[in-house]
Amino acid sequence: MQRILSSRLKAHVHETVTVAGWIHRRRLLKSVAFLIVRDAEGLSQVVVDDPATRAQLEGLTEESVVAVTATVTPNDQAPDGIELTGPTIRALSTVTESLPFELHRPALGATLPTQLDHAALALRHPARRASLRIAAAATAGFRAALSEQRFVEIQTPKIVASATESGANVFALDYFGRPAYLAQSPQFYKQVMVGVFERVFEVGPVFRAEPSDTARHLAQYTSLDAEMGFIDDHRDVMATLTRTLTVMMATITARARFATPRVPSEIPAVHFSEALRIAGAPADEPDLAPAHERALGEWALREHGSDFVYVTGYPMRKRPFYTHPDPADPQWSNGFDLLFRGLEIVTGGQRLHRYDDYVEALGRAGEPLEPYAGYLDAFRYGMPPHGGWAIGLERFVGRLTGTANVREVTAFPRDLHRVTP
Repeated sequence: MQRILSSRLKAHVHETVTVAGWIHRRRLLKSVAFLIVRDAEGLSQVVVDDPATRAQLEGLTEESVVAVTATVTPNDQAPDGIELTGPTIRALSTVTESLPFELHRPALGATLPTQLDHAALALRHPARRASLRIAAAATAGFRAALSEQRFVEIQTPKIVASATESGANVFALDYFGRPAYLAQSPQFYKQVMVGVFERVFEVGPVFRAEPSDTARHLAQYTSLDAEMGFIDDHRDVMATLTRTLTVMMATITARARFATPRVPSEIPAVHFSEALRIAGAPADEPDLAPAHERALGEWALREHGSDFVYVTGYPMRKRPFYTHPDPADPQWSNGFDLLFRGLEIVTGGQRLHRYDDYVEALGRAGEPLEPYAGYLDAFRYGMPPHGGWAIGLERFVGRLTGTANVREVTAFPRDLHRVTP
């Protein structure tokens, strides 16, 4: 279709053009009517003063799809200083039933469950659509940042034979008569691929069958994973992640036109034991609770002017078996989390890289070697010191936009209760 998008109308002043999109709103005044057409780039205002065209407009409802041919006319009082005049309207698809909620208001008035039940409509709202644009820009920035740092994008299986990747519950399925599982992460595969490309990343879905019914958990989410070889320790991984976040934020600002916080060239970092003290938690606490994360976020902003803070050295007993211990004190790990505005959005660290260390670690965990055979082959044949991280995309976007519930920035969320639409 030969059409002009709303964002490009200013380049066609005094020309006759065709715009096409959805009827976002109709304003039927006594002497004139206004038609607001929504397309992928924004809104166009159409002035209707011809009686026949007005009668046609009165017979159309919001969300009907139309093509409008009109003249681009300057008007300082109009949005963006232009409007479309002398229109002819062609209906492409008409809506004949009542909408469950209105899309032209600044905020959706419907409850979140109602929005999710009618996702095909709710996602058209500018606010919901904007969050998905931010997610797309974040993903593009992630890819650009890692590509410029010599990472290679990979794709790994999402159906796996063993439920061994983490302590979270898994989704079992029947795989041609034998058991299989949806992958909880690409962790094992991306480590194996370090032995191929040295630096790899993946953007893909992961599945967690955790019975967590909270505003920050999903059963399926998008993970931005990276793994890199030939490191000294986890601090090399943190430096690369910091650079990656800087590019992601710049890409979001440029592509989604959304203001993002500054990423410090060196994000403040605190050891887990110190983090407990700052958060006012007991010294023997094995992990950080949400309240502790919020306290650390407030501390980082107050003391360092940073929306970000690394927490390093989590206890080994709370980290997966493949995590490298701190050589100076093996009760602590060379693992880290990154908190953004008081919420954990990244988990990462240095991994074990010697075969014998894996045999010992699995033995301590009481795990047999057989289910890990394909994974362990990579270390049997030589692997460099390496580490990596994983960013939860929806949680990151939710925190960036200040959204209360991660489902509001997810197109079709899957959680404890929802598997439709």
